Amino acid sequence: MLDELRARVLEANLEIVRRGLVLYTFGNASGIDRVTGLVAIKPSGVPYDTMTAADMVVSDLHGKVIEGELKPSSDLATHLELYRAFPAIGGIVHTHSEFATAWAQAGREIPPYGTTHADYFYGPVPVTEDLSAEEIQGEYVLNTGKAIVRRFRNLDPEAVPGVLVAGHAPFAWGRDPMQAAYHGVVLESIARMAYYTATLNPGTRGVSQALLDRHYFRKHGAKATYGQ
Repeated sequence: MLDELRARVLEANLEIVRRGLVLYTFGNASGIDRVTGLVAIKPSGVPYDTMTAADMVVSDLHGKVIEGELKPSSDLATHLELYRAFPAIGGIVHTHSEFATAWAQAGREIPPYGTTHADYFYGPVPVTEDLSAEEIQGEYVLNTGKAIVRRFRNLDPEAVPGVLVAGHAPFAWGRDPMQAAYHGVVLESIARMAYYTATLNPGTRGVSQALLDRHYFRKHGAKATYGQ
């Protein structure tokens, strides 16, 4: 079971590299086995081109390392907080991809300017509030997760599978590690398109609610019609 989890998490980590979302050792992906409550995550600072499934570090939901010879990602506490708060998700990716990070650094949510966005995010990609000095100086990584959870107090993390951490970078998630990677790739793509859209027409109002509904619900929910 753990071998399979590690393999899936390795593949998600490699996917975000293949898709150009990661430079050097920036970013990480994780996955959880909901039956055992165990989480596998990329080891800290290990180059992607030398990683193996055996390098993935396994911890419980409280951060106790169960298996692995290496230190887990420095973002582990953020991942664990999201797994505890969002029981429907099974994988998380964190990158510093260029355009999504630019929106995060600007402290701006990404509006749903078009149907590509609406196919995957039911509304804006939200941005968190800035962390306080006390939060930064304290358990910073855990508090990053808590800031994300606060931002989703009135949002559905399944309908909005990603977030921008103010001044930092994006996180995305899904039902498993590869879907989390997929959503991370989509998030970067719509961030890039949104930047160009806002540059070309700063006054654009984005899609109507009717068009947002039409595109989101053709791919999601009981009445989805997209695909086979």
